[in-house]
Amino acid sequence: MPARYKIHSALLLVGLIYGANYSIAKVVMPAYVGPFGVILIRVVAGTLLYWLFARLAGSEPIRYKRDYLRLAGLAVFGVALNQLMFFKGLSMTSPISAAVIMTSSPITVLVVSYFLLHEKITARKVVGILLGATGAIMLIGIEGFDFSNTTFLGNLFILINATSYSLYLVLVKPLMMRYRPVTIIKWVFLFGTVYVLPFGIGEFSQVNWGAMPAPAWYALIYVVVATTFIAYLLNVWSLQYVNPTLVGYYIYLQPLFATVVAVVFRGDTLDLQEALYAGLIFAGVYLVSAGR
Repeated sequence: MPARYKIHSALLLVGLIYGANYSIAKVVMPAYVGPFGVILIRVVAGTLLYWLFARLAGSEPIRYKRDYLRLAGLAVFGVALNQLMFFKGLSMTSPISAAVIMTSSPITVLVVSYFLLHEKITARKVVGILLGATGAIMLIGIEGFDFSNTTFLGNLFILINATSYSLYLVLVKPLMMRYRPVTIIKWVFLFGTVYVLPFGIGEFSQVNWGAMPAPAWYALIYVVVATTFIAYLLNVWSLQYVNPTLVGYYIYLQPLFATVVAVVFRGDTLDLQEALYAGLIFAGVYLVSAGR
Protein backbone atom coordinates (compact mmCIF):
# COMPACT_ATOMS: atom_id res chain seq x y z
CA MET A 1 0.00 0.00 0.00
CA PRO A 2 1.42 3.42 -0.93
CA ALA A 3 1.89 6.15 1.67
CA ARG A 4 -1.40 7.78 2.69
CA TYR A 5 -0.16 11.21 1.65
CA LYS A 6 0.13 9.90 -1.93
CA ILE A 7 -3.47 8.66 -1.86
CA HIS A 8 -4.76 11.95 -0.48
CA SER A 9 -2.63 13.87 -2.96
CA ALA A 10 -4.24 11.91 -5.79
CA LEU A 11 -7.73 12.66 -4.47
CA LEU A 12 -6.82 16.30 -4.00
CA LEU A 13 -5.64 16.44 -7.60
CA VAL A 14 -8.95 14.95 -8.74
CA GLY A 15 -10.82 17.69 -6.89
CA LEU A 16 -8.59 20.33 -8.46
CA ILE A 17 -9.06 18.88 -11.97
CA TYR A 18 -12.85 18.89 -11.64
CA GLY A 19 -12.90 22.27 -9.91
CA ALA A 20 -10.77 23.93 -12.61
CA ASN A 21 -12.85 22.30 -15.34
CA TYR A 22 -15.79 24.63 -14.67
CA SER A 23 -13.75 27.62 -15.83
CA ILE A 24 -11.48 25.93 -18.37
CA ALA A 25 -14.38 24.40 -20.30
CA LYS A 26 -15.88 27.87 -20.77
CA VAL A 27 -12.75 28.92 -22.68
CA VAL A 28 -13.71 26.71 -25.60
CA MET A 29 -17.49 26.87 -25.36
CA PRO A 30 -19.71 28.27 -26.61
CA ALA A 31 -17.37 30.68 -28.43
CA TYR A 32 -15.61 28.04 -30.55
CA VAL A 33 -17.43 24.75 -29.97
CA GLY A 34 -21.03 24.40 -28.85
CA PRO A 35 -21.64 22.52 -25.58
CA PHE A 36 -23.13 19.49 -27.35
CA GLY A 37 -20.18 19.46 -29.75
CA VAL A 38 -17.79 19.42 -26.79
CA ILE A 39 -19.72 16.50 -25.31
CA LEU A 40 -19.44 14.50 -28.53
CA ILE A 41 -15.68 15.10 -28.64
CA ARG A 42 -15.33 14.23 -24.98
CA VAL A 43 -17.40 11.04 -25.10
CA VAL A 44 -15.83 9.70 -28.31
CA ALA A 45 -12.29 10.44 -27.12
CA GLY A 46 -13.09 9.05 -23.66
CA THR A 47 -14.44 5.85 -25.19
CA LEU A 48 -11.24 5.33 -27.19
CA LEU A 49 -9.05 5.99 -24.15
CA TYR A 50 -11.05 3.71 -21.84
CA TRP A 51 -11.12 0.82 -24.33
CA LEU A 52 -7.38 1.19 -24.92
CA PHE A 53 -6.69 1.24 -21.19
CA ALA A 54 -8.97 -1.76 -20.59
CA ARG A 55 -7.13 -3.69 -23.28
CA LEU A 56 -3.76 -2.89 -21.72
CA ALA A 57 -5.08 -3.81 -18.26
CA GLY A 58 -6.59 -7.08 -19.50
CA SER A 59 -10.02 -7.39 -21.08
CA GLU A 60 -12.92 -8.68 -18.99
CA PRO A 61 -15.95 -10.21 -20.76
CA ILE A 62 -19.55 -9.38 -19.93
CA ARG A 63 -20.94 -12.56 -18.40
CA TYR A 64 -24.68 -12.11 -18.92
CA LYS A 65 -26.53 -10.73 -21.93
CA ARG A 66 -28.96 -8.84 -19.69
CA ASP A 67 -26.03 -6.83 -18.36
CA TYR A 68 -25.63 -5.21 -21.78
CA LEU A 69 -29.13 -3.77 -21.37
CA ARG A 70 -28.22 -2.50 -17.90
CA LEU A 71 -25.06 -0.89 -19.24
CA ALA A 72 -27.08 0.73 -22.01
CA GLY A 73 -29.48 2.12 -19.41
CA LEU A 74 -26.63 3.38 -17.24
CA ALA A 75 -25.23 5.25 -20.24
CA VAL A 76 -28.41 7.35 -20.38
CA PHE A 77 -27.89 8.71 -16.85
CA GLY A 78 -24.11 8.45 -16.52
CA VAL A 79 -23.10 9.85 -19.90
CA ALA A 80 -25.83 11.18 -22.20
CA LEU A 81 -28.24 13.11 -19.97
CA ASN A 82 -25.56 13.85 -17.39
CA GLN A 83 -22.99 15.25 -19.81
CA LEU A 84 -25.42 17.07 -22.12
CA MET A 85 -27.12 18.87 -19.25
CA PHE A 86 -23.84 19.75 -17.52
CA PHE A 87 -22.09 21.38 -20.46
CA LYS A 88 -25.26 23.04 -21.73
CA GLY A 89 -25.91 24.43 -18.26
CA LEU A 90 -22.30 25.49 -17.79
CA SER A 91 -22.43 27.46 -21.03
CA MET A 92 -25.37 29.45 -19.61
CA THR A 93 -24.38 30.03 -15.99
CA SER A 94 -21.29 30.87 -13.93
CA PRO A 95 -18.67 28.27 -12.95
CA ILE A 96 -19.17 29.09 -9.26
CA SER A 97 -22.94 28.50 -9.32
CA ALA A 98 -22.49 25.27 -11.31
CA ALA A 99 -19.89 23.92 -8.88
CA VAL A 100 -22.00 24.71 -5.81
CA ILE A 101 -25.15 23.16 -7.27
CA MET A 102 -23.19 19.98 -8.03
CA THR A 103 -22.57 19.49 -4.30
CA SER A 104 -26.25 18.64 -3.97
CA SER A 105 -25.47 15.27 -5.60
CA PRO A 106 -24.91 13.37 -2.30
CA ILE A 107 -28.33 14.52 -1.10
CA THR A 108 -29.95 13.40 -4.33
CA VAL A 109 -28.19 10.03 -4.04
CA LEU A 110 -29.68 9.59 -0.57
CA VAL A 111 -33.22 10.33 -1.79
CA VAL A 112 -32.90 8.02 -4.81
CA SER A 113 -31.38 5.27 -2.62
CA TYR A 114 -34.35 5.53 -0.27
CA PHE A 115 -36.86 4.90 -3.06
CA LEU A 116 -34.88 2.38 -5.09
CA LEU A 117 -32.77 0.59 -2.46
CA HIS A 118 -34.95 1.27 0.61
CA GLU A 119 -32.05 2.76 2.57
CA LYS A 120 -32.97 4.27 5.92
CA ILE A 121 -33.29 8.05 6.21
CA THR A 122 -32.86 9.51 9.73
CA ALA A 123 -34.33 12.76 11.06
CA ARG A 124 -30.88 14.37 10.80
CA LYS A 125 -30.68 13.43 7.14
CA VAL A 126 -34.18 14.79 6.48
CA VAL A 127 -33.09 18.16 7.89
CA GLY A 128 -30.01 17.98 5.68
CA ILE A 129 -32.11 17.23 2.59
CA LEU A 130 -34.42 20.19 3.30
CA LEU A 131 -31.48 22.57 3.85
CA GLY A 132 -29.67 21.40 0.73
CA ALA A 133 -32.79 21.52 -1.42
CA THR A 134 -33.61 25.03 -0.18
CA GLY A 135 -30.10 26.26 -0.95
CA ALA A 136 -30.09 24.68 -4.40
CA ILE A 137 -33.54 26.06 -5.31
CA MET A 138 -32.67 29.58 -4.13
CA LEU A 139 -29.33 29.50 -5.92
CA ILE A 140 -30.95 28.29 -9.14
CA GLY A 141 -33.49 31.09 -9.03
CA ILE A 142 -31.14 33.80 -7.75
CA GLU A 143 -32.11 36.03 -10.67
CA GLY A 144 -35.76 35.02 -10.54
CA PHE A 145 -37.65 31.90 -11.59
CA ASP A 146 -38.02 32.94 -15.19
CA PHE A 147 -37.74 30.20 -17.82
CA SER A 148 -36.71 32.84 -20.34
CA ASN A 149 -33.76 33.78 -18.11
CA THR A 150 -30.52 32.24 -19.37
CA THR A 151 -28.89 31.93 -15.94
CA PHE A 152 -32.00 30.29 -14.45
CA LEU A 153 -32.12 27.70 -17.21
CA GLY A 154 -28.38 27.09 -16.91
CA ASN A 155 -28.65 26.45 -13.17
CA LEU A 156 -31.66 24.20 -13.77
CA PHE A 157 -29.73 22.15 -16.33
CA ILE A 158 -26.88 21.71 -13.82
CA LEU A 159 -29.36 20.42 -11.24
CA ILE A 160 -30.79 17.96 -13.79
CA ASN A 161 -27.23 16.84 -14.48
CA ALA A 162 -26.58 16.28 -10.77
CA THR A 163 -29.82 14.32 -10.42
CA SER A 164 -29.03 12.20 -13.47
CA TYR A 165 -25.57 11.33 -12.17
CA SER A 166 -27.04 10.49 -8.77
CA LEU A 167 -29.36 7.98 -10.42
CA TYR A 168 -26.37 6.51 -12.19
CA LEU A 169 -24.44 6.11 -8.92
CA VAL A 170 -27.31 4.16 -7.35
CA LEU A 171 -28.15 2.02 -10.38
CA VAL A 172 -24.53 1.06 -11.07
CA LYS A 173 -24.07 -0.61 -7.66
CA PRO A 174 -25.24 -4.12 -8.67
CA LEU A 175 -22.88 -4.23 -11.65
CA MET A 176 -19.96 -3.01 -9.52
CA MET A 177 -20.25 -6.29 -7.63
CA ARG A 178 -19.59 -8.32 -10.80
CA TYR A 179 -17.19 -6.27 -12.93
CA ARG A 180 -14.18 -4.02 -12.61
CA PRO A 181 -14.87 -0.28 -12.83
CA VAL A 182 -12.94 0.10 -16.10
CA THR A 183 -15.05 -2.67 -17.68
CA ILE A 184 -18.27 -0.89 -16.75
CA ILE A 185 -17.12 2.58 -17.79
CA LYS A 186 -15.82 1.50 -21.19
CA TRP A 187 -19.21 0.02 -22.10
CA VAL A 188 -21.13 2.92 -20.56
CA PHE A 189 -19.13 5.38 -22.66
CA LEU A 190 -19.57 3.27 -25.80
CA PHE A 191 -23.34 3.26 -25.43
CA GLY A 192 -23.18 6.92 -24.44
CA THR A 193 -21.48 7.75 -27.73
CA VAL A 194 -24.48 6.34 -29.61
CA TYR A 195 -26.87 8.47 -27.54
CA VAL A 196 -24.86 11.68 -27.75
CA LEU A 197 -24.11 11.47 -31.49
CA PRO A 198 -27.49 12.82 -32.75
CA PHE A 199 -27.27 15.81 -30.37
CA GLY A 200 -23.63 16.69 -30.89
CA ILE A 201 -23.00 16.03 -34.58
CA GLY A 202 -24.61 19.31 -35.66
CA GLU A 203 -22.46 21.56 -33.46
CA PHE A 204 -19.41 19.42 -34.14
CA SER A 205 -19.80 19.81 -37.91
CA GLN A 206 -20.03 23.60 -37.55
CA VAL A 207 -16.71 23.99 -35.74
CA ASN A 208 -14.16 26.16 -37.55
CA TRP A 209 -11.06 24.33 -36.38
CA GLY A 210 -8.69 26.73 -38.12
CA ALA A 211 -10.13 29.70 -36.23
CA MET A 212 -9.63 28.17 -32.79
CA PRO A 213 -6.84 29.93 -30.86
CA ALA A 214 -4.27 28.02 -28.82
CA PRO A 215 -6.07 28.57 -25.45
CA ALA A 216 -9.23 26.95 -26.85
CA TRP A 217 -7.24 23.94 -28.04
CA TYR A 218 -5.56 23.63 -24.64
CA ALA A 219 -8.94 23.82 -22.91
CA LEU A 220 -10.39 21.11 -25.15
CA ILE A 221 -7.40 18.83 -24.52
CA TYR A 222 -7.78 19.45 -20.78
CA VAL A 223 -11.47 18.46 -20.88
CA VAL A 224 -10.70 15.23 -22.73
CA VAL A 225 -7.45 14.10 -21.11
CA ALA A 226 -7.61 15.51 -17.58
CA THR A 227 -11.33 15.70 -16.73
CA THR A 228 -12.53 12.66 -18.67
CA PHE A 229 -9.58 10.29 -18.34
CA ILE A 230 -6.93 11.13 -15.71
CA ALA A 231 -9.34 12.15 -12.94
CA TYR A 232 -11.30 8.93 -13.30
CA LEU A 233 -8.20 6.76 -13.27
CA LEU A 234 -6.89 8.50 -10.14
CA ASN A 235 -10.23 7.85 -8.43
CA VAL A 236 -10.11 4.18 -9.40
CA TRP A 237 -6.51 3.88 -8.19
CA SER A 238 -7.41 5.49 -4.85
CA LEU A 239 -10.38 3.17 -4.36
CA GLN A 240 -7.96 0.23 -4.15
CA TYR A 241 -6.61 1.55 -0.85
CA VAL A 242 -9.26 3.66 0.91
CA ASN A 243 -12.97 3.57 1.64
CA PRO A 244 -15.19 4.87 -1.19
CA THR A 245 -16.76 7.28 1.31
CA LEU A 246 -13.45 9.09 1.64
CA VAL A 247 -13.18 9.38 -2.14
CA GLY A 248 -16.71 10.79 -2.30
CA TYR A 249 -16.02 13.45 0.31
CA TYR A 250 -13.45 15.10 -1.94
CA ILE A 251 -16.27 16.36 -4.19
CA TYR A 252 -16.85 19.04 -1.56
CA LEU A 253 -13.54 20.65 -2.49
CA GLN A 254 -14.70 21.25 -6.05
CA PRO A 255 -16.65 24.46 -5.30
CA LEU A 256 -13.62 25.81 -3.43
CA PHE A 257 -11.27 25.13 -6.34
CA ALA A 258 -13.87 26.29 -8.87
CA THR A 259 -14.34 29.55 -6.98
CA VAL A 260 -10.61 30.21 -6.69
CA VAL A 261 -10.01 29.52 -10.39
CA ALA A 262 -13.05 31.56 -11.48
CA VAL A 263 -12.16 34.55 -9.30
CA VAL A 264 -8.43 34.53 -10.08
CA PHE A 265 -8.44 33.73 -13.79
CA ARG A 266 -11.91 34.81 -14.96
CA GLY A 267 -12.59 37.75 -12.68
CA ASP A 268 -15.87 36.26 -11.44
CA THR A 269 -17.32 37.36 -8.12
CA LEU A 270 -19.05 35.56 -5.25
CA ASP A 271 -21.50 37.84 -3.44
CA LEU A 272 -22.94 37.41 0.04
CA GLN A 273 -26.30 36.11 -1.17
CA GLU A 274 -24.71 33.35 -3.25
CA ALA A 275 -22.41 32.47 -0.34
CA LEU A 276 -25.45 32.15 1.97
CA TYR A 277 -27.27 29.79 -0.39
CA ALA A 278 -24.05 27.82 -0.86
CA GLY A 279 -23.78 27.56 2.92
CA LEU A 280 -27.23 25.97 3.08
CA ILE A 281 -26.16 23.32 0.56
CA PHE A 282 -22.93 22.59 2.43
CA ALA A 283 -24.82 22.36 5.74
CA GLY A 284 -27.29 19.93 4.18
CA VAL A 285 -24.52 17.79 2.70
CA TYR A 286 -22.76 17.70 6.08
CA LEU A 287 -25.91 16.54 7.91
CA VAL A 288 -26.57 13.89 5.26
CA SER A 289 -23.00 12.59 5.00
CA ALA A 290 -21.31 13.09 8.35
CA GLY A 291 -21.30 10.53 11.13
CA ARG A 292 -22.59 11.05 14.62
